[in-house]
Amino acid sequence: MTLPPFVQSWLDSLKIGAASSAITTAAAAMAVLIVGIVAYYVARRMVRTLIAPLILRTGGIRDDILVNARLLDRMTLLVPALVVQFFIPAVLGGYPRIEAFTAKGIHLYFIVVSVMVLDALINALHGIYLTLKVSRDIPLTGLSQVFKIIIYCGGMIFIVSVIFNRAPVYLFSGLGAMTAVLMLIFKDPILGFVAGIQLISNRMLKQGDWIEMPKYGADGDVMDVSLTTVKVRNWDKTITTIPTYALISDSFKNWRGMQESGGRRIQRAMYIDMGSIRFCTPEMLERFVKIKYIADYLRNKHEDIARYNADLGIDGSEPINTRRLTNIGTFRAYVNTYLHHHPMINTDMTFLVRQLAPTEHGLPLEIYVFCKDKIWANYEAVQADIFDHLLAIVPEFDLRVFQYPTGNDFSRTLKQVISGQDSDAVKAKDA
Repeated sequence: MTLPPFVQSWLDSLKIGAASSAITTAAAAMAVLIVGIVAYYVARRMVRTLIAPLILRTGGIRDDILVNARLLDRMTLLVPALVVQFFIPAVLGGYPRIEAFTAKGIHLYFIVVSVMVLDALINALHGIYLTLKVSRDIPLTGLSQVFKIIIYCGGMIFIVSVIFNRAPVYLFSGLGAMTAVLMLIFKDPILGFVAGIQLISNRMLKQGDWIEMPKYGADGDVMDVSLTTVKVRNWDKTITTIPTYALISDSFKNWRGMQESGGRRIQRAMYIDMGSIRFCTPEMLERFVKIKYIADYLRNKHEDIARYNADLGIDGSEPINTRRLTNIGTFRAYVNTYLHHHPMINTDMTFLVRQLAPTEHGLPLEIYVFCKDKIWANYEAVQADIFDHLLAIVPEFDLRVFQYPTGNDFSRTLKQVISGQDSDAVKAKDA
């Protein structure tokens, strides 16, 4: 490569003609480098001021992801390398060693930038996938991370092959001898990848699921399912990180079935003091029949019992021999009818008002129904309203809810004892 005549004559006048070839080459190399840098800034300017705004102005979201993932910005990094690669033979043709060294540096640059571009491309494709509905059922975060690991490992192998001037196939063949080391280094990613495939194929977990895993203190919504970890945002807003393979090796509870069903279960018992359970007297029945929810029940039950006793030939002179209603049975009928009329109870699902085995705390009367509203706060409010009402209406059936004696109970009993003793003393004095 020769300089213009006026430049050459100027160099001759300075008596550095012997070095003019080297200076010419250095000047040309500098010019090529400047051209490459200018080309890069021009390309980046075009991307940021022309192409990117044009893409962002479109109505679609998926093409915006390409810009946000900086895919186009990283592709502009290839421009200076292409410029330098094109001019290397013309500029460094007379210096084979320098030419070979420069070519090797450009190859390394190409590899690094290509890995960066592929990384941004994977991020963009994964971001586009997250816009699809299927992404909630089949998370592919772990798979994208596996591809990134493969790309980075492949890039490292190509870099080593360029530095040592060896074909990549020799390096790939040498990986067999390093299998044990690689298995040790990538143990967690390999286990996580296998576990991720099982989680996806069996649809055991997806983003947004509510899971419980007491071993790891996790109780909340799944935020992210990655190659090595699963992030769970607990209800107290803390975040628990669980190894992905632990979801396969250990057990966990997924509440997705409840969320996709027609209701959320209410299962709670009231403990009735067994000392308050008795047969209904005529006065009690006269009072109960005025309760709207059980009026029809009492009339039908009265006719059924009268017919039953008549069939047995019992005249009712001895109540102990007759079939009679109890206050606990009447209350259970009231609870059943009350819940059937409750607007937030799904009567198409399992519906039980039952007695459990008596305990030292009394007779458990358990409610097993499903609330239509599955949102936690609303569900708790519905459950509280139901039991507020039932606990308040229990005394109307001459029943008592079991409760351990408290300080007020002892104080009231003591006052009654003292009052009784004073009354006895007054009577004795009057006598």
